[in-house]
Amino acid sequence: MARFKHYDYNQTSMVVINYLDQLQPGSFEHALHYLVSEKLELSAFHQPYKNDSEGRPAYDSVILLKIILFAYSKGITSSREIQWCCETNIIFKALSCDTVPHFTTLAHFVSSQPSH
Repeated sequence: MARFKHYDYNQTSMVVINYLDQLQPGSFEHALHYLVSEKLELSAFHQPYKNDSEGRPAYDSVILLKIILFAYSKGITSSREIQWCCETNIIFKALSCDTVPHFTTLAHFVSSQPSH
């Protein structure tokens, strides 16, 4: 009778992931992260927020922009699918700093931008 290595699906595993290490130099996602974080002037994205003294903290528009631009580069335009990618895909997790914006947040961010 054949013998196989023991396996158990009912086990816990701790995996340490540095999200910045997932954005490998030379990759599109690394370039996107660098450009959006370091080279673009994004203060116009911050102006609509009026939650300085009250209301809950918002998702940083820099993170939302990275997530959406990366998704669009992959042909993903559905806000629900982008949310799912943030939950399951390591590159989306790296670009979003392991946050998962709700699909309505993503859709509102896109639809609230000027179209010119």
